[in-house]
Amino acid sequence: MKKRTFLKAVVLVLLAVSAQGQSGPVTAPLSILDAYRTHWMPDGNGYYELKNGSLVAVALPSQQETVLLAKEKFTAGGNAFQPQAFEKQGNNVLFFANGRRVWRHATRGDYFLANLSSGQVVQIGRGLPAQSLMFAKLSPDGTKVAYVSGHNLYVEELAGGSPRALTSDGTARLINGTFDWVYEEELDCRDGFRWSPDGRHIAFWTIDARQIRNFLMMDNTDSLYSYTIPVEYPKTGEDPSACRVSTVNVATGKITPIGIPGDARQHYLPRMEWIPGSSELLVQQLDRRQQSSKLYLADGLSGTAKAIFTETDPAWVDVRSVWADGDMVNWYWLKGNKDFLFLSEKGGWRQLYRISREGNARLVSKEPFDLIEMQRVDESAGYAYATASPTNATQQYLYRIRLDGSGPAERVTPGNWPGTHQYDISPNGKLARWSYSSANYKRAGGWVKLPAHTALAAALPAAPEASGAKNRVEFFQVTTADGVTMDGWMVKPANFDSTKKYPVVFYVYGEPASATVKDAAGMGSNRLFKGSMAEAGYLYVSLDNRGTPAPKGREWRKAIYRNVGVLNARDQAQGARQVLSWPFVDKDRVAIWGWSGGGMSTLNALLQYPEVYQTGIAIASITNLRLYDNIYEERYMGLPAETQADYLKGSPISYAKNLKGNLLMVHGTGDDNVHYQNMEVLVNEFIRAGKIFSMMIYPNRSHSISEGQGTLSHLQNLYTDYLTRHCPPGPK
Repeated sequence: MKKRTFLKAVVLVLLAVSAQGQSGPVTAPLSILDAYRTHWMPDGNGYYELKNGSLVAVALPSQQETVLLAKEKFTAGGNAFQPQAFEKQGNNVLFFANGRRVWRHATRGDYFLANLSSGQVVQIGRGLPAQSLMFAKLSPDGTKVAYVSGHNLYVEELAGGSPRALTSDGTARLINGTFDWVYEEELDCRDGFRWSPDGRHIAFWTIDARQIRNFLMMDNTDSLYSYTIPVEYPKTGEDPSACRVSTVNVATGKITPIGIPGDARQHYLPRMEWIPGSSELLVQQLDRRQQSSKLYLADGLSGTAKAIFTETDPAWVDVRSVWADGDMVNWYWLKGNKDFLFLSEKGGWRQLYRISREGNARLVSKEPFDLIEMQRVDESAGYAYATASPTNATQQYLYRIRLDGSGPAERVTPGNWPGTHQYDISPNGKLARWSYSSANYKRAGGWVKLPAHTALAAALPAAPEASGAKNRVEFFQVTTADGVTMDGWMVKPANFDSTKKYPVVFYVYGEPASATVKDAAGMGSNRLFKGSMAEAGYLYVSLDNRGTPAPKGREWRKAIYRNVGVLNARDQAQGARQVLSWPFVDKDRVAIWGWSGGGMSTLNALLQYPEVYQTGIAIASITNLRLYDNIYEERYMGLPAETQADYLKGSPISYAKNLKGNLLMVHGTGDDNVHYQNMEVLVNEFIRAGKIFSMMIYPNRSHSISEGQGTLSHLQNLYTDYLTRHCPPGPK
């Protein structure tokens, strides 16, 4: 349901990062989902990268490059491959190549081990099926490598040895060391095992999906006879997969379950890490309703566990990681391992807390604003770095916070650079790779020193350079009749004349998974419109309603609880009414469109408020909240057995009879995320109500509707034709 598969280009690689030192959260590998992560040297004075096919070490600040492994070595012994990611430990480098997509990400492939001294390159996991290895990681002492293949966990000695299975019960539905579809999609879980700090044990997840029913997708085009494609998919209201955490002794193969109490099919275990320098684990448990989060301190050798910290919320406890170190880390152990840092919304804002092993919590970031993402902890200097934007929720800046909780947060990003700033900070906290993005200024970035934010080489410009785009993105706010102030952006038509009236097109998402109004590159553009919307004569607008994940505090984000499909539709319509009151907007030419959750928001807006919108284009939309997966919908809507009326109230199928305007629905039949089933159940309701509408089916296309020659161009032509015919462009 999340729009990231459509709007965000992701780098489908896996980077394994070994733990350095005795503190911090970097015991897990890092799944790189953007272009800003840096492969730092342990001391923070340089980084590694794959450049022109070679592995290179780059020293900072000199930028001097040293080739560690030339590209010619990647064909040694007949092992020709293009490395995609790597883990370096001493003289050994573990390379990932030939990645194949599992669900969203190419996390399955081949691994090769290179010795930098000898230059020898050998393949790991020989004898196992090609492109079957996942999440390979070197042991802390650098003598072994562990990985997953065929849903079983393996270990292999680097000094010559064959793969040795540590689990043997793995099947298509009994999953060791990785996760099922819904854990990946909704809890960001992919890599499912962790080396202990001493390398003697491995902790791993087991997902028992044997009771999860298959959703069957139909392929009608790739053979003479049609066939079904099964996808394990727990619909809302269905019990989730059973989940447990265990440890295995690498030498003996003895498996010890961790004794987390409760029904394994009525809770989730979204996060688990070894405590640095110990044989203990910290395990996070989330109840089925996702309203209670417990942190357990567990003995990795005996399996005993005790709860040390509990957080509750009458809506939901958000466990999605906001630590830049990795996509599956929710805490940071301070030196001595007596306390860890943890983010919580329990005080009304997403703030940083210091929690002891006994569960005593002390607030560190005391000011009333949200921390967007934790970037780095610099214990030697006594600071934590995080991004935040206290006064403008559309922007993002770097701040540093004293670990002892004294004094105000200090802004590090220069004040004359409005927009969105991203950082990858070195382990020693002294350097950072900085990237700047704005809707109206050119991208910028480079290497900076912290905390001064000065460039390593030439001085930073005094201010960003204007992008030079013909049509500027204008940010604004509207306050609705309900007293809700919403952020928005608009791009006015070319050659704008305030005395004339223009059609308006609203782009919407509106769900808790993402916000659309950010001062960042790409805002105001529409990749589905052939040509320029501004040149065609459209006013293009987007608004963020309550419930979107803007840094506006807990109440803003969680106002949507049990009101998905209702509150967001109302906020969007009320915001649209404010826009329609502008004298240059034509109230008779109003369109709205969105993808995935935005498709559902489009349908609900058009069907619940037909007096506001005349035209809608809904792509890959949910039409009945019960048809989506359990983790996502139950988080925001409660359990269907208890809140069935809310599910019906928020579903577009409940309003089919209200259709008055023009509607185009688009869906791929191979969508394993928002199933094509959603299209058909709403079509039936429209037929029952005698409503006329348009629809387009893309055979076997997934949620991104990107597969197949000519698909994107066809969708662009379809979108542009429908919009221009039913919401004609140009001034009047």
